[in-house]
Amino acid sequence: MALPDMDSSVGHSFGMEFDGNIIKNIMQVDGLKSEQDVIEYKFNTGDGKFAIKKLPGRPKAGEITLTRGLTADNSFDKWIQSSHFGKMSDARKGGAVVIYDFEGAPLKRYKLSHAWPKSCEISSLKAGDTSVLTEKLVITHEGIEPE
Repeated sequence: MALPDMDSSVGHSFGMEFDGNIIKNIMQVDGLKSEQDVIEYKFNTGDGKFAIKKLPGRPKAGEITLTRGLTADNSFDKWIQSSHFGKMSDARKGGAVVIYDFEGAPLKRYKLSHAWPKSCEISSLKAGDTSVLTEKLVITHEGIEPE
């Protein structure tokens, strides 16, 4: 169901999927951006005045960061091992960040192409601490586009 005019989605209703598999317990997604180079074309006009025109350049590859609570799910571990051992045909995956509306229906998808894990970080371990342990996965990709 589409959102009514002048309404917006909420930031807590999202999900991730890679190659059709839903990644569960995602707490946060950072780095959803599309970027490209800017080319500055500098020239003199017909009357001798200096001018600059900006042109679109090449798209840039990006990175997103997923944070989730530490669980027994080892899907991140298997994916990381594939890239560390150079099995890039297994490591490069297509995926999407899915934004849901208030009723849980998909509202918008951001498709990631040729994504693979760059790094994984476990939150600090501290005696006496009662905070939730998390794992943070940085995923590099070759492009992001809304579907």
